[in-house]
Amino acid sequence: MTTNNSQINPRAVKAGSQLSFFEKYLTVWVILCILAGIALGRMFPGVARTLDAMSVYNVSIPIAVCLFFMMYPIMVKIDFSQTVRAARTPKPVILTLIVNWLIKPFTMVVFAQFFLGWLFQPLLTATETIRGTEVSLANSYIAGAILLGIAPCTAMVLMWGYLSYSNQGHTLVMVAVNSLAMLFLYAPLGKWLLSANSLIVPWQTIVLSVFIYVGLPLAAGMYSRYWIFKHKGKEWFENNFLHYLSPVAIAALLITLVLLFAFKGELIVKNPLHILLIAVPLFIQTNFIFLIAYVAAQKLKLTYEDAAPAALIGASNHFEVAIATAVMLFGLNSGAALATVVGVLIEVPVMLMLVELCKRTAFWFPRQPEKATLLDPRCVNSLK
Repeated sequence: MTTNNSQINPRAVKAGSQLSFFEKYLTVWVILCILAGIALGRMFPGVARTLDAMSVYNVSIPIAVCLFFMMYPIMVKIDFSQTVRAARTPKPVILTLIVNWLIKPFTMVVFAQFFLGWLFQPLLTATETIRGTEVSLANSYIAGAILLGIAPCTAMVLMWGYLSYSNQGHTLVMVAVNSLAMLFLYAPLGKWLLSANSLIVPWQTIVLSVFIYVGLPLAAGMYSRYWIFKHKGKEWFENNFLHYLSPVAIAALLITLVLLFAFKGELIVKNPLHILLIAVPLFIQTNFIFLIAYVAAQKLKLTYEDAAPAALIGASNHFEVAIATAVMLFGLNSGAALATVVGVLIEVPVMLMLVELCKRTAFWFPRQPEKATLLDPRCVNSLK
């Protein structure tokens, strides 16, 4: 789809440029925050342990607070009339369900078994004891990878959709559907793929995390948007409120990373080679799933605004649930827990890379005319 110069909204391009400071260097901030988190955990282990202990059903309260402030600025920007329209066009939702539940878990098993269970197996000959049973480290890492593979992203994908200028209404529908699907499919699929006799289902963890990471910011965003529109008007909302709110989501993301790596950084420092080995199948899996969903979205003739989140939600993982489940099943210092932490380590930089890829390839897809000017100037130029 082509766009001529007269269709380009100068204010939209300017707004995109103003946001590009954080967006352009976000990978740098992510790396710095990861290093800061690990350093915090090493230098002040007591503080990290105290904060990590502040949890309910393995859901960290400090991280939950940060995630609320990460999600709220995104939720409040959603025009919920888009959500109603999105429900009438189910193709993106069906695509993400097929990718997340019929393809992704099984490709994760294949990649994990190939790399960790065969190719890298000579480097992973050690064993560990889990609940009195001797387990090879390779199998423990595979279990952690599987727990990541069966936990599709719910909260963070709203951030990726926001950064890629996607249809947030449709993204929200995808998040809601995948959250419900995870409640019913996560445990039985995990039990089957892990080939365990019994899998302790962290129902409270899953329900509470979905409520905190999605439900609370959604409710707050809907109410405050309604209140501001009623009492202050749409112009004040767009020109004043959003101006001060926009950096909050990125700042909360960075603080979340500092906390996560302060809590789990010790595992990373002790196993540098294993981090690299685990990262290989996770990196390949993320890109492979993204490619499948993105190409399928193009074949289905989805608009860019729907294709981008449909591909991004499949590529990313709900690492909070995966980490909590691994800790509950195998222990905090287990190989499975380490594998889920590695998922966090690589996910943010890789997803930022894929977000950038989406923006640069937006011209592959039809565009929603009212959203075509929201991409940054580089992407607008590619659509001319």
